[in-house]
Amino acid sequence: MKIDQAAIRTRIEGSIAAMTGLLPLTPQIERCAAAVAGALGRGGQVLTCGNGGSAAEALHLAEELVGKYRAVRRALPAICLNADPTALTCIANDFGYEHVFARQVEAFGRRGDVLVVFTTSGGSPNILRALARAKEMGLVTVGLLGKGGGAALEGCDYALVVPSNDTAHIQEAHQVVMHLFLEAVEG
Repeated sequence: MKIDQAAIRTRIEGSIAAMTGLLPLTPQIERCAAAVAGALGRGGQVLTCGNGGSAAEALHLAEELVGKYRAVRRALPAICLNADPTALTCIANDFGYEHVFARQVEAFGRRGDVLVVFTTSGGSPNILRALARAKEMGLVTVGLLGKGGGAALEGCDYALVVPSNDTAHIQEAHQVVMHLFLEAVEG
């Protein structure tokens, strides 16, 4: 399979458009970042989750909080709910895949914690159930979304909807926003 220069240029231009689309959303980014930093500052923890490529972004945020982004600092409590394949398969087998994150929110989440969901469609049943359970338990919910936000938008206290319908570009923008969250935390 060969990719030509026109296809490369189109892909890069789409990525630039997604990034430029974030500029008018700086107030939302700031509020989402403050929610994450605030929960940690009050002694809470961050729970993250996503599916597919969004699962990788969720894992990336959690590992940067536990490890470090730029500054050497104390480890911060963060758990990626899609990181444990034994929990995922156990819960999926016993309850159904739509419950894999909500059960873990129930197990690990506490009032004052924050759940950060990554979803390009905003329609994954397991994400929607996690948001609902988090709200029931008094967690703050933050969504990094795309494609208009989908049903997940309703379940988020704070949301950033990337103005794109292209999954790859949404995920690229989510990574930039996630890094901004880390800058706010390490501020």
